[in-house]
Amino acid sequence: MSTTRTPSDLWRRGQHGWPASYPVVQLPNAPLLAALGGWLAAALTDSSTHGYGRATFYTGLAAWAWEELTDGANLLRRALGAAGLGYVIVNVGRGLGA
Repeated sequence: MSTTRTPSDLWRRGQHGWPASYPVVQLPNAPLLAALGGWLAAALTDSSTHGYGRATFYTGLAAWAWEELTDGANLLRRALGAAGLGYVIVNVGRGLGA
């Protein structure tokens, strides 16, 4: 029996969160990784690429927040989702001049 862990084993283990009894911390999921990539692209560029990066950031963050709000592992994770969704709504509203 091999004890070597594959990257997919480590990824699945990280998605369960820590601590196991009340997961607060976990590896980023796909929407959050997309948001972080968009944030990085926006931070490193200007002109239209900056705008596309910001749009990707807010879209990914909204998707992550919605998933946490509706399917979060516990009350704290659902509250983080609600706060993240509120952050996106307020900032997109400001960007639209509301």
